Amino acid sequence: MTPLKIAVAQINCVVGDLAGNARRILAAANDARAAGADLLLTPELALCGCPPEDLLLRPDFYRACARELRQLAAALPIPAVVGYPEAEGGHRYNAAALIGAGKIGPAYRKQRLLNAEVFDEQRYFDPGAMPVIIEIKGVRIGLSICEDIRQRGAAEAARAAGVELLLTLNASPFHARKLAGRHAALATVGIPLIYANLVGGQDELVFDGSSFALDAAGRVTHQLPAFEESLAIIEYAQGRLLAGEIAPALTAEAEIYAALKLGVRDYLGKNGFSSAILGFSGGMDSALTLAIAVDALGPERVRAVMMPSPYTAEMSLADAREMARRLGVRYDEIPIEPAMATYAAMLEPLFAGLPPTAWADTTPENIQARIRGMILMALSNRTGAMVLTTGNKSEMAVGYATLYGDMAGGFAVIKDVFKTTVYKLAHYRNSIAEVIPANIITRAPSAELKPNQTDQDTLPPYEVLDAIIEACMERDESPREIIARGYAEADVRRVIGMLRKNEYKRRQAPVGIRVSRRAFGKDWRYPLTSRYSSE
Repeated sequence: MTPLKIAVAQINCVVGDLAGNARRILAAANDARAAGADLLLTPELALCGCPPEDLLLRPDFYRACARELRQLAAALPIPAVVGYPEAEGGHRYNAAALIGAGKIGPAYRKQRLLNAEVFDEQRYFDPGAMPVIIEIKGVRIGLSICEDIRQRGAAEAARAAGVELLLTLNASPFHARKLAGRHAALATVGIPLIYANLVGGQDELVFDGSSFALDAAGRVTHQLPAFEESLAIIEYAQGRLLAGEIAPALTAEAEIYAALKLGVRDYLGKNGFSSAILGFSGGMDSALTLAIAVDALGPERVRAVMMPSPYTAEMSLADAREMARRLGVRYDEIPIEPAMATYAAMLEPLFAGLPPTAWADTTPENIQARIRGMILMALSNRTGAMVLTTGNKSEMAVGYATLYGDMAGGFAVIKDVFKTTVYKLAHYRNSIAEVIPANIITRAPSAELKPNQTDQDTLPPYEVLDAIIEACMERDESPREIIARGYAEADVRRVIGMLRKNEYKRRQAPVGIRVSRRAFGKDWRYPLTSRYSSE
């Protein structure tokens, strides 16, 4: 018997672009047919893109998906397993079906609906119940969607039904060190399986692809590349998957950098922005953001604007000019001292006689940041370029940012990257080509909003700060538990206090790329008004 050839379509779909996604699936099917494949496997909800969020509450959305699915079934050159949203009998399902030759087979409906991290599936879908088994070239194939195969019971039911091969459709978003976890979670299924995952950026989420196949013993037989579209032909014969190509693993820094680059490219591309602009201070965060933007979009589509104040060091200007030269981007310098003087003159009579507040010293600093934000937004309005903000996760956590100032923009590239990781990513990028000047990496970080200022004037060392934030955010540890790890009580209480107090800022921050298990976004939902005091 000739092997059964299954093509895995690791494709980049766009939410709501039903016709465009159908064309992507059809193009993959044509390529698969040319390669001799018998069947095409697509990712979860490939027809509508993922996650569709509250589009899934609209009856017309389901009707449009059903129409597009019928048209696709009539056009396919080979059968395909396609993921789509289904409405039937007053219920809504996350579904997949074998389609082709103008026919749509019985729908497999996802059974285990996730309500954790960034997932809200129980808001949108009802759970399915019945298994679906298809037979091609004499092979009994079971269908599964994402979490179904990860939980106990699904593999046992498949084996009991005589399934020889499992196909699982997935839209599993990236976070650091996730691929190894996927392999480990499915290694004990006990049936050969093929895992097709979505690739591409969607708002704050990035899907890494990294589709793979495991044999019955849990060994990897195929591994598709991460963060790029790919089509792989996987052969099954005589009860086993035949060994195929295994893409090399990425380092931790390479994974995160690739996710950020893809997130920028797709957010701007899918939303119709042709170029990006950012405020370039000559500091570490804006340098990394600039490098990512150039790698994602190309230097001709990125503009860097340095807006020096009287407190900007000459070294910052020199480093900014040098990095812009290395990357080949348009670079402008717009001094903000005239605007600072104008604001001071305007506000002086209004401030006269007012008693000082706890925030009095930050008023002129925030005015500087807001002047810069206004300049960037003016350039954005005039040119149509998307403003990229440059704040990191450490700053977002403790509110070390200015509303309507350095937080002004459309997309926050490194919003979920700790400051300690910013440095690691800078070293990684320079290992490819040294685009970030050494001075930027080695000098003490500073907002340069007043004389001789450094970040550590008001914050603990970043190694301490990041560790406390990570313990609180990703592990939900209380201050008492974090202190028990050996961190100074004063640091812990101060950092946690700043974290809670600055939720109002984060709610007004632009969306940013998620690369950790828990980012400030879909999976962080704390009340703005709260009197709870952690133990």
